[in-house]
Amino acid sequence: MKKPGSANSDNELRGDYTAAGRDYVVPQDWDTYTPEMHDRWRRLHQRQSALAEKYASPQFLEGLGKLDCSYGVPRFEYANLVLGNATGWQLVAVPGFIPDAVFFDHLANRRFPVTRWLREESELDYLVEPDIFHDFFGHVPMLLDPHVADFLALYGKAGERAMEMDALPMLARIYWYTIEFGLIDTRHGLKAFGAGIVSSAGETVFSVTDPEVLRLNFDPVRIMNTAYKIDDFQANYFVLDSLKQLLSELVSLDFGPIYETWRDKAPIPAGTLRDGEKPWQGQLARKES
Repeated sequence: MKKPGSANSDNELRGDYTAAGRDYVVPQDWDTYTPEMHDRWRRLHQRQSALAEKYASPQFLEGLGKLDCSYGVPRFEYANLVLGNATGWQLVAVPGFIPDAVFFDHLANRRFPVTRWLREESELDYLVEPDIFHDFFGHVPMLLDPHVADFLALYGKAGERAMEMDALPMLARIYWYTIEFGLIDTRHGLKAFGAGIVSSAGETVFSVTDPEVLRLNFDPVRIMNTAYKIDDFQANYFVLDSLKQLLSELVSLDFGPIYETWRDKAPIPAGTLRDGEKPWQGQLARKES
C-alpha cells in the first residue's frame, strides 16, 4: 500500500497525498497526463474492450459505450455528466488507497473514488494496486446500471455497522466477489461484470472459460465466509442470475446476526467445496433444457 507523500519520480500523481483533504479527494489534474500516458490508455482500452465484447456482461458493454473513453485518459468532469444524469453518481479523484471509513462515506453519498494515476508501461499485464484504468474502465461502466448504483450506495451505508461489529472482512468479501470479481449468467452464457476481471486481460478469459475453476451459485452468507486471493486469479467465483440479486438477496438480510455467528471463525479456503455443496451449473442446465 502506498503511504501518504510517497510520490514516484516517474509518475508525479502516483501516491501523492499532499493535496488530499480529510475526504482524500484531490484534483484530477488531467493536464498532467502526458501523450505517452494517453497512448498507454488507448492501448489498454483497445485490448480490454475487445475482450469485453466477448466475455463481459451486456450491462458493462452498454455502460462502456455511453462513456466513450477510448480517446485517452478520460476527464472525470465529462464522465460525471453521464453518471449524474443516469444514476446520480459522481467520480472523485483520490491519490490511491483511502481509509475504509472514508471509502464507505463516499459510496453512501454516491461518490465513487477513482485513483488518478496511470500504471507504467512495465505494469500493463500485472499491477499490484488499482490505478485509473482499473477504477475507471473496470468500475465506472457498471455505475450506469441502476441495480449496481443502488447496491453500492447501500453497501457504503453498511460499512459503519460492519466496522462497529468488527466484521469488516466479512462485508469486504461481498464487494470482492461481486463488484470486483462477479460473474453473471445471461442468455448469451456466462459473462463477467466485476472490475477486477474486466480490467485484466488474463482473468477476463480465465474466469469465464476455464473448465477447472470453481464457480458457485450466488449466496451472500457463503460469500461473507469465503476467503479470496489478492495476488493471483481467483480460485472460485460466484455467479449471479441477474443484477437484481444484488438488492433482492442482500437488502433483506440482517447482517448483525450473521456477523456475530461467523466473524470469529476462519473463512472457507478459496476454491473449496463444502460437504454437499454443488458447483454452479447454469450453462450446463441451459444446454440440457
